[in-house]
This record gives sequence, structure tokens and C-alpha cells, in this order.
Amino acid sequence: MLRRDYDTQVCSIARALEVVGERWSLLLVRDVVFGVHRFEDFVERLGITRSVLTARLERLVGEGVLERRPYQEHPVRHEYLLTEKGRQLWPVLIHLARWGDTHYPSPEGPPRAFLHTGCGGAPDGHLLCTRCGAPLDAANTTSHPR
Repeated sequence: MLRRDYDTQVCSIARALEVVGERWSLLLVRDVVFGVHRFEDFVERLGITRSVLTARLERLVGEGVLERRPYQEHPVRHEYLLTEKGRQLWPVLIHLARWGDTHYPSPEGPPRAFLHTGCGGAPDGHLLCTRCGAPLDAANTTSHPR
């Protein structure tokens, strides 16, 4: 994590990176966007240690990016969902994925497809649907492996 020393540097990017700049944090937000919500599923999907996962989830919940909700009572188990603040990271994830696809392409092509649930179009560079022109967001876009 970056030091929290902004006496000589006033920078919104640095402050944002304090919350989502650590590698696992954005990958956790990405996975929640893709439909992963449970602790064990994060461990399996990411290969992250339990202690690191616990710390990152606590940080994202504490910062209001994720919400922790019980889904089972005996024993108590929780799932993690995006808050409005977390949903606002969706454009960042899409643009980062597009940037990665452009500058670090896989020989097989982009690993994920993002599609408008209304018509099946893809997001353009302005996150508008290429087919119908609708603005796209986390609520009206699906993602699946190619």
C-alpha cells in the first residue's frame, strides 16, 4: 500500500489507490462483478491465502466498496456484494480490461466478452452499446469467458 502522506502531493489517484491499488483488491471487485460472492469461491478462483483474503475483504467492506451479508445461519456464512461505490468501479474494470487486451493480448484473443443484456452488443470506448447505443453499466452488462 502507498503511504498516506499527502502533505506535498494532492492526488485523487493516489487516494483511490489506497483502497483499490493493491492487486488482490481489484481482482476481488472484478470477481464480485462476475458473480463470485463467497469466501471459499474467492479462495478457489484466485488462489489467494485466507489471511490475505480476509484482510482485503475487511478493507473493501470498511471502505464501503463491498457489503458483507449473511446467506446462511448454521453456521453463519457471509457473501460479499457490491455497494453503489463498488458498482462505480465497473467502468474502471472495463477500461482496464480493454487496455490489457490491447497492450498485453492473449494469442487466443480477449479472455472475456462483455455484452449488453438488452441486445447482446459490446461496450465501445465510451461504454455505449455498439449495437443499440445504450449506456452500459454493471447492471445491464454480462460477462462470460470466450
